Amino acid sequence: MVLVERVKDFRIPNAIALKAKVDSGERLSDYDTDMLERIIVDLEKAEPLLARHPEYQTLYERLAHLYKEITDKALKNEMGSS
Repeated sequence: MVLVERVKDFRIPNAIALKAKVDSGERLSDYDTDMLERIIVDLEKAEPLLARHPEYQTLYERLAHLYKEITDKALKNEMGSS
């Protein structure tokens, strides 16, 4: 359950902040990229948890969706600045 709390209290708020950053046209820093890597690790760790607790599926789907939006927009920002 620590993983669920970390996602709710840290990963989703951080992902929302990263999304705002890339939506405004900014590029991701190394720190931001590290945060995205931690999100992926948590999503991978969550797979067995979600099999036992499907009630958390929506929370993890939201995080995965935010991750995709962030990375898609970050790539556009990087390509636009080249």
